[in-house]
Amino acid sequence: MPVIDTNIVMTRVKEGEIIRENITEVTAVEYPPVIEYRKFQGDVLLITRKSIGIAIELQKRLRKIGKPKPFADVMIAAICIANGEKLITKDSDFKDIAEISELEVEVI
Repeated sequence: MPVIDTNIVMTRVKEGEIIRENITEVTAVEYPPVIEYRKFQGDVLLITRKSIGIAIELQKRLRKIGKPKPFADVMIAAICIANGEKLITKDSDFKDIAEISELEVEVI
């Protein structure tokens, strides 16, 4: 099931919409109201040793091309990669991550 980024979660909660997609543990930390949101029906994908290793490698690659990203973005991408899930976001910075990795991203 696709993963939605924090920016989409915040919009959906504000508008009272159902959230069927998964989120990452990073989003739960960035926007805790989603955990108690009654219309959240997805799962929370957790940070694992595997995702941390992927995040480190992503940031190394991004730094090498002069495009380092904030921790939260790199970790969200790494969790998606580790779980083989597509990320849906409003943040075009994830395109840079997709260019240097296996991240499947849809920017809306």
